[in-house]
Amino acid sequence: GGGDHDKRKHGSTRKDGKLVDSKTERRLAQNREAAKKSRLRKKAYVQNLETSRVRLQQMEQELQRARSQGIFLGGGGAGGDMSPGAAMFDMEYARWLDDDGKRLAELRGGLQAHLADSNLGAVVEECMQHYDELFQLKAELARADVFHLLTGAWATPAERCFFWMGGFRPSELLKILIGQLDPLTEQQMMGICGLQHSSEQAEEALAQGLQQLHQSLADTVAAGTLNDGTPGPNYMAIMAIALEKLASLESFYQQADNLRQQTLHQTRRILTTRQAARCFLSIGEYYRRLRALSSLWASRPRENFIGTESLSPTGTELQGMQHHHQPQQNQFSGF
Repeated sequence: GGGDHDKRKHGSTRKDGKLVDSKTERRLAQNREAAKKSRLRKKAYVQNLETSRVRLQQMEQELQRARSQGIFLGGGGAGGDMSPGAAMFDMEYARWLDDDGKRLAELRGGLQAHLADSNLGAVVEECMQHYDELFQLKAELARADVFHLLTGAWATPAERCFFWMGGFRPSELLKILIGQLDPLTEQQMMGICGLQHSSEQAEEALAQGLQQLHQSLADTVAAGTLNDGTPGPNYMAIMAIALEKLASLESFYQQADNLRQQTLHQTRRILTTRQAARCFLSIGEYYRRLRALSSLWASRPRENFIGTESLSPTGTELQGMQHHHQPQQNQFSGF
């Protein structure tokens, strides 16, 4: 007993025979624990890096195979110039779309089967989490390749017609949804109209900020002399400033996605469970129709529009057009 008391009071003896006081011993124990945790974190980090590397390699192989088969993911873009981050996003987005179709079918089946609100609510929450996953994917894309997000190359042409800063405009989506969710109570209508008004204000603020950034970037790139055929002495300094301003794009597009995400969450809180189910079905069907419209446009009969060869007629063709002026007029009257 006395020996134990002395050890607690004066410390313990290490293997090398040196006496260590209790305070130092505790500190050494803490250091060993911290070192152990650090090694575990490093091991996990290395494993995550390796997993990400293998996953990226697989995705690049799949993308290359898709290109070789003539398949273009998303809405198109400069396939050969696609960055690894953009390629990964396109693959993940294709998977997200596939999952989205399954969730919408589950929602539709739940409404038709008149599921209890508790069961239907679980499906609605899964749909909300599914959109949260998309916003997370887009946040990663903004950090990896903001220009891919900016151009909307991952979406179809018809979807890009309605794009605002890399996605849907929240206030416009709310206008579409109001007509699909009747009947709404007076309180619900006030809530959605208030949300629409606040969304419009936030959209305007972001648009003005982005316009100022564009102007500032244009002024920076145009600094100095542009017409003497040489880069100029301040060329690299100008490019460095321009790069800093380009980095601000990521912040603007992430703020736009945050606004979209908040709008969806706040709309969900305003609606009942069944209204929320119809809300997600309406959003899914709206974008499904836009994608279908793009496919129809791409496969439309090409004989109904003027080809490039008819824009530069030869002399013989001009004579023929003069002799047959009236039939030509009738031919294009429908167009």
